[in-house]
Amino acid sequence: MAVVLFVGFAVALDGFTAPANLLNIVRSVSVLGILAAGMGIVVIGRGIDLSMVSIMVVTVAIQLQLLQAGWSLWSASALVAAITIGLGAMNGFMVAYAGVSALFATLASSAFVFGFVRSQILSQDVIYIPETAETLLWLGKARILGLPLDVVVFLAVVAVALVLLRWSRPGRFLYLMGDNFQAARTMGIPVRPLIVASFVASALLAWLAGMASAVSLQSMNTRLVNSALLYDVVLVVVIGGIGLSGGKGGMRNVVVGALLIGILLNGMTILNLPNIHQNLIKALILLGAIILDGQLNPRDEQTSQQGDI
Repeated sequence: MAVVLFVGFAVALDGFTAPANLLNIVRSVSVLGILAAGMGIVVIGRGIDLSMVSIMVVTVAIQLQLLQAGWSLWSASALVAAITIGLGAMNGFMVAYAGVSALFATLASSAFVFGFVRSQILSQDVIYIPETAETLLWLGKARILGLPLDVVVFLAVVAVALVLLRWSRPGRFLYLMGDNFQAARTMGIPVRPLIVASFVASALLAWLAGMASAVSLQSMNTRLVNSALLYDVVLVVVIGGIGLSGGKGGMRNVVVGALLIGILLNGMTILNLPNIHQNLIKALILLGAIILDGQLNPRDEQTSQQGDI
Protein backbone atom coordinates (compact mmCIF):
# COMPACT_ATOMS: atom_id res chain seq x y z
CA MET A 1 0.00 0.00 0.00
CA ALA A 2 2.88 2.36 0.84
CA VAL A 3 4.45 1.72 -2.57
CA VAL A 4 1.15 2.30 -4.35
CA LEU A 5 0.59 5.57 -2.49
CA PHE A 6 4.15 6.71 -3.14
CA VAL A 7 3.93 5.98 -6.88
CA GLY A 8 0.50 7.58 -7.12
CA PHE A 9 1.56 10.81 -5.39
CA ALA A 10 4.86 10.86 -7.32
CA VAL A 11 2.97 10.77 -10.61
CA ALA A 12 0.18 13.14 -9.60
CA LEU A 13 1.95 15.76 -7.48
CA ASP A 14 4.73 18.09 -8.60
CA GLY A 15 7.70 18.18 -6.24
CA PHE A 16 6.60 15.11 -4.24
CA THR A 17 9.82 13.21 -5.04
CA ALA A 18 12.10 16.20 -4.43
CA PRO A 19 14.88 15.29 -1.94
CA ALA A 20 13.78 18.02 0.46
CA ASN A 21 10.20 16.69 0.46
CA LEU A 22 11.34 13.08 0.93
CA LEU A 23 13.40 14.18 3.94
CA ASN A 24 10.35 16.03 5.25
CA ILE A 25 8.33 12.82 4.99
CA VAL A 26 10.88 10.86 7.03
CA ARG A 27 11.28 13.66 9.54
CA SER A 28 7.53 14.10 9.95
CA VAL A 29 7.14 10.48 11.03
CA SER A 30 10.24 10.23 13.25
CA VAL A 31 8.55 11.21 16.51
CA LEU A 32 5.45 9.24 15.49
CA GLY A 33 7.66 6.24 14.73
CA ILE A 34 9.40 6.36 18.12
CA LEU A 35 6.01 6.43 19.85
CA ALA A 36 4.79 3.60 17.62
CA ALA A 37 7.85 1.51 18.55
CA GLY A 38 6.85 1.78 22.22
CA MET A 39 3.21 1.06 21.43
CA GLY A 40 4.28 -1.91 19.30
CA ILE A 41 6.21 -3.46 22.21
CA VAL A 42 3.13 -3.25 24.45
CA VAL A 43 0.78 -4.55 21.75
CA ILE A 44 3.04 -7.53 20.99
CA GLY A 45 2.65 -8.42 24.68
CA ARG A 46 -1.13 -8.30 24.23
CA GLY A 47 -1.75 -4.86 25.72
CA ILE A 48 -2.20 -1.27 24.64
CA ASP A 49 -0.89 2.02 26.07
CA LEU A 50 -3.17 5.04 25.63
CA SER A 51 -1.10 7.18 28.01
CA MET A 52 1.92 7.58 25.72
CA VAL A 53 1.15 11.09 24.50
CA SER A 54 0.34 12.33 28.01
CA ILE A 55 3.58 10.84 29.35
CA MET A 56 5.52 12.36 26.46
CA VAL A 57 4.09 15.81 27.08
CA VAL A 58 4.28 15.96 30.88
CA THR A 59 7.76 14.46 31.25
CA VAL A 60 9.36 16.77 28.69
CA ALA A 61 7.43 19.81 29.95
CA ILE A 62 8.58 19.10 33.52
CA GLN A 63 12.17 18.71 32.34
CA LEU A 64 12.12 22.00 30.43
CA GLN A 65 10.54 23.78 33.40
CA LEU A 66 13.27 22.40 35.68
CA LEU A 67 15.88 23.71 33.24
CA GLN A 68 14.20 27.12 33.31
CA ALA A 69 14.42 27.01 37.13
CA GLY A 70 18.18 26.57 36.94
CA TRP A 71 18.57 22.79 37.21
CA SER A 72 21.43 21.24 35.25
CA LEU A 73 20.56 19.07 32.26
CA TRP A 74 21.80 15.89 33.92
CA SER A 75 20.03 16.39 37.26
CA ALA A 76 16.77 17.31 35.53
CA SER A 77 17.12 14.30 33.20
CA ALA A 78 17.76 11.96 36.15
CA LEU A 79 14.67 13.16 37.99
CA VAL A 80 12.46 12.97 34.90
CA ALA A 81 13.81 9.50 34.06
CA ALA A 82 12.74 8.34 37.53
CA ILE A 83 9.29 9.92 37.04
CA THR A 84 8.94 8.27 33.63
CA ILE A 85 9.89 4.83 34.95
CA GLY A 86 7.42 5.34 37.81
CA LEU A 87 4.59 6.20 35.43
CA GLY A 88 5.30 3.19 33.23
CA ALA A 89 5.56 0.92 36.27
CA MET A 90 2.25 2.29 37.57
CA ASN A 91 0.52 1.37 34.31
CA GLY A 92 2.14 -2.05 34.26
CA PHE A 93 1.27 -2.73 37.90
CA MET A 94 -2.40 -1.88 37.34
CA VAL A 95 -2.54 -4.27 34.37
CA ALA A 96 -0.35 -7.11 35.66
CA TYR A 97 -1.13 -7.19 39.38
CA ALA A 98 -4.43 -5.35 39.84
CA GLY A 99 -6.05 -7.04 36.84
CA VAL A 100 -7.30 -3.79 35.29
CA SER A 101 -7.84 -3.80 31.53
CA ALA A 102 -4.88 -2.14 29.78
CA LEU A 103 -7.31 -0.05 27.76
CA PHE A 104 -8.99 1.50 30.79
CA ALA A 105 -5.91 1.60 33.03
CA THR A 106 -3.86 3.64 30.57
CA LEU A 107 -6.82 5.80 29.55
CA ALA A 108 -7.44 6.74 33.18
CA SER A 109 -3.77 7.27 34.01
CA SER A 110 -3.39 9.46 30.92
CA ALA A 111 -6.17 11.80 32.04
CA PHE A 112 -4.98 11.85 35.66
CA VAL A 113 -1.28 12.41 34.96
CA PHE A 114 -1.85 15.22 32.47
CA GLY A 115 -4.54 16.87 34.57
CA PHE A 116 -2.45 16.78 37.75
CA VAL A 117 0.79 17.98 36.17
CA ARG A 118 -0.84 20.71 34.07
CA SER A 119 -2.87 22.08 36.98
CA GLN A 120 -0.33 21.70 39.81
CA ILE A 121 3.13 21.92 38.25
CA LEU A 122 3.16 23.60 34.86
CA SER A 123 2.56 27.33 34.64
CA GLN A 124 1.81 27.60 30.91
CA ASP A 125 0.77 25.54 27.88
CA VAL A 126 4.01 25.96 25.93
CA ILE A 127 7.34 25.38 27.71
CA TYR A 128 10.40 26.62 25.83
CA ILE A 129 13.99 25.39 26.05
CA PRO A 130 15.88 28.06 28.03
CA GLU A 131 18.90 29.73 26.44
CA THR A 132 21.07 28.26 29.21
CA ALA A 133 20.37 24.71 27.92
CA GLU A 134 23.02 25.03 25.24
CA THR A 135 23.35 21.27 24.72
CA LEU A 136 19.69 20.87 23.82
CA LEU A 137 19.78 23.92 21.55
CA TRP A 138 22.84 22.48 19.81
CA LEU A 139 21.17 19.07 19.40
CA GLY A 140 18.26 20.76 17.65
CA LYS A 141 20.60 21.98 14.90
CA ALA A 142 22.87 18.91 14.81
CA ARG A 143 23.14 16.72 11.72
CA ILE A 144 24.55 13.18 11.60
CA LEU A 145 25.38 12.03 8.06
CA GLY A 146 23.16 14.88 6.89
CA LEU A 147 20.16 13.62 8.86
CA PRO A 148 18.40 15.60 11.62
CA LEU A 149 18.70 14.19 15.12
CA ASP A 150 15.07 13.07 15.37
CA VAL A 151 15.49 10.87 12.28
CA VAL A 152 18.69 9.35 13.68
CA VAL A 153 16.99 8.66 17.02
CA PHE A 154 14.08 6.95 15.24
CA LEU A 155 16.42 4.69 13.27
CA ALA A 156 18.44 3.88 16.40
CA VAL A 157 15.30 3.03 18.39
CA VAL A 158 14.07 0.70 15.65
CA ALA A 159 17.46 -1.03 15.42
CA VAL A 160 17.81 -1.56 19.18
CA ALA A 161 14.19 -2.69 19.60
CA LEU A 162 14.56 -5.07 16.66
CA VAL A 163 17.59 -6.74 18.23
CA LEU A 164 16.01 -6.95 21.69
CA LEU A 165 12.71 -8.35 20.44
CA ARG A 166 14.20 -10.92 18.09
CA TRP A 167 17.37 -12.08 19.80
CA SER A 168 17.05 -11.46 23.53
CA ARG A 169 15.35 -13.78 26.01
CA PRO A 170 12.88 -11.12 27.29
CA GLY A 171 11.98 -10.31 23.69
CA ARG A 172 11.20 -13.94 22.87
CA PHE A 173 9.26 -14.26 26.13
CA LEU A 174 7.20 -11.20 25.14
CA TYR A 175 6.19 -12.87 21.87
CA LEU A 176 5.30 -16.09 23.68
CA MET A 177 3.25 -14.19 26.24
CA GLY A 178 1.42 -12.25 23.56
CA ASP A 179 0.74 -15.37 21.50
CA ASN A 180 -0.54 -17.49 24.38
CA PHE A 181 -0.65 -15.90 27.82
CA GLN A 182 -1.67 -19.02 29.74
CA ALA A 183 0.91 -21.23 28.03
CA ALA A 184 3.64 -18.69 28.78
CA ARG A 185 2.65 -18.65 32.45
CA THR A 186 2.58 -22.46 32.57
CA MET A 187 6.09 -22.55 31.07
CA GLY A 188 7.33 -20.47 33.99
CA ILE A 189 7.80 -17.21 32.12
CA PRO A 190 7.49 -14.27 34.60
CA VAL A 191 4.55 -12.76 32.77
CA ARG A 192 3.68 -10.08 35.34
CA PRO A 193 7.16 -8.52 35.55
CA LEU A 194 7.30 -8.76 31.75
CA ILE A 195 4.08 -6.77 31.44
CA VAL A 196 5.45 -4.11 33.80
CA ALA A 197 8.71 -3.98 31.81
CA SER A 198 6.85 -3.49 28.53
CA PHE A 199 4.93 -0.50 29.92
CA VAL A 200 8.14 0.98 31.37
CA ALA A 201 9.79 0.64 27.94
CA SER A 202 6.76 2.31 26.35
CA ALA A 203 6.95 5.23 28.81
CA LEU A 204 10.70 5.71 28.28
CA LEU A 205 10.23 5.75 24.51
CA ALA A 206 7.44 8.31 24.93
CA TRP A 207 9.88 10.53 26.87
CA LEU A 208 12.54 10.02 24.20
CA ALA A 209 10.06 10.92 21.45
CA GLY A 210 9.13 14.05 23.37
CA MET A 211 12.76 15.09 23.74
CA ALA A 212 13.38 14.50 20.02
CA SER A 213 10.40 16.71 19.26
CA ALA A 214 11.38 19.37 21.79
CA VAL A 215 14.96 19.81 20.57
CA SER A 216 13.64 20.07 17.02
CA LEU A 217 10.94 22.64 17.83
CA GLN A 218 12.81 24.23 20.79
CA SER A 219 9.71 23.78 22.95
CA MET A 220 6.97 21.42 24.12
CA ASN A 221 3.32 22.30 23.56
CA THR A 222 1.15 20.54 26.16
CA ARG A 223 -1.90 20.94 23.89
CA LEU A 224 -0.57 17.97 21.93
CA VAL A 225 -2.53 15.84 24.40
CA ASN A 226 -5.73 17.02 22.73
CA SER A 227 -4.48 16.34 19.21
CA ALA A 228 -4.98 13.24 17.06
CA LEU A 229 -1.39 12.08 17.68
CA LEU A 230 -2.40 9.06 19.78
CA TYR A 231 -4.73 7.85 17.02
CA ASP A 232 -1.89 8.23 14.52
CA VAL A 233 0.31 6.06 16.76
CA VAL A 234 -2.34 3.33 16.87
CA LEU A 235 -2.83 3.73 13.12
CA VAL A 236 0.89 3.19 12.46
CA VAL A 237 0.91 0.03 14.60
CA VAL A 238 -2.25 -1.48 13.13
CA ILE A 239 -1.67 -0.55 9.51
CA GLY A 240 1.94 -1.67 9.78
CA GLY A 241 0.76 -5.17 10.58
CA ILE A 242 1.28 -5.64 14.33
CA GLY A 243 -1.67 -7.80 15.36
CA LEU A 244 -3.80 -6.37 18.18
CA SER A 245 -4.29 -9.92 19.46
CA GLY A 246 -0.59 -9.95 20.45
CA GLY A 247 2.44 -12.06 19.61
CA LYS A 248 2.78 -10.87 16.02
CA GLY A 249 4.71 -8.19 14.15
CA GLY A 250 7.83 -6.23 14.97
CA MET A 251 9.84 -3.13 14.25
CA ARG A 252 9.76 -3.73 10.49
CA ASN A 253 6.00 -3.24 10.69
CA VAL A 254 6.52 0.02 12.61
CA VAL A 255 8.79 1.38 9.86
CA VAL A 256 6.35 0.34 7.12
CA GLY A 257 3.39 1.83 8.98
CA ALA A 258 5.22 5.07 9.77
CA LEU A 259 6.32 5.55 6.16
CA LEU A 260 2.81 4.80 4.92
CA ILE A 261 1.29 7.40 7.22
CA GLY A 262 4.05 9.88 6.37
CA ILE A 263 3.44 9.51 2.64
CA LEU A 264 -0.31 9.77 3.14
CA LEU A 265 -0.12 12.89 5.33
CA ASN A 266 2.41 14.56 3.05
CA GLY A 267 0.31 13.88 -0.04
CA MET A 268 -2.87 15.18 1.59
CA THR A 269 -1.03 18.30 2.76
CA ILE A 270 0.27 19.01 -0.75
CA LEU A 271 -3.28 18.50 -2.04
CA ASN A 272 -4.31 21.13 0.55
CA LEU A 273 -7.01 18.94 2.08
CA PRO A 274 -8.60 20.47 5.22
CA ASN A 275 -7.63 18.83 8.52
CA ILE A 276 -11.16 17.57 9.08
CA HIS A 277 -11.04 15.67 5.79
CA GLN A 278 -7.56 14.33 6.59
CA ASN A 279 -8.80 13.07 9.95
CA LEU A 280 -11.83 11.48 8.27
CA ILE A 281 -9.60 9.62 5.80
CA LYS A 282 -7.29 8.44 8.60
CA ALA A 283 -10.27 7.30 10.66
CA LEU A 284 -11.63 5.27 7.74
CA ILE A 285 -8.22 3.66 7.18
CA LEU A 286 -7.89 2.85 10.90
CA LEU A 287 -11.38 1.36 10.99
CA GLY A 288 -10.67 -0.76 7.93
CA ALA A 289 -7.30 -1.87 9.33
CA ILE A 290 -8.84 -2.89 12.68
CA ILE A 291 -11.59 -4.89 10.94
CA LEU A 292 -9.01 -6.58 8.69
CA ASP A 293 -6.77 -7.29 11.70
CA GLY A 294 -9.73 -8.83 13.52
CA GLN A 295 -10.34 -11.16 10.58
CA LEU A 296 -6.69 -12.12 10.11
CA ASN A 297 -5.80 -12.35 13.82
CA PRO A 298 -8.98 -13.30 15.70
CA ARG A 299 -8.87 -12.94 19.45
CA ASP A 300 -8.81 -16.21 21.31
CA GLU A 301 -11.19 -17.08 24.10
CA GLN A 302 -8.77 -16.05 26.84
CA THR A 303 -8.22 -12.60 25.35
CA SER A 304 -11.92 -12.05 24.97
CA GLN A 305 -12.44 -12.93 28.60
CA GLN A 306 -9.71 -10.57 29.76
CA GLY A 307 -10.89 -7.73 27.50
CA ASP A 308 -7.40 -6.25 27.60
CA ILE A 309 -7.16 -5.01 24.03
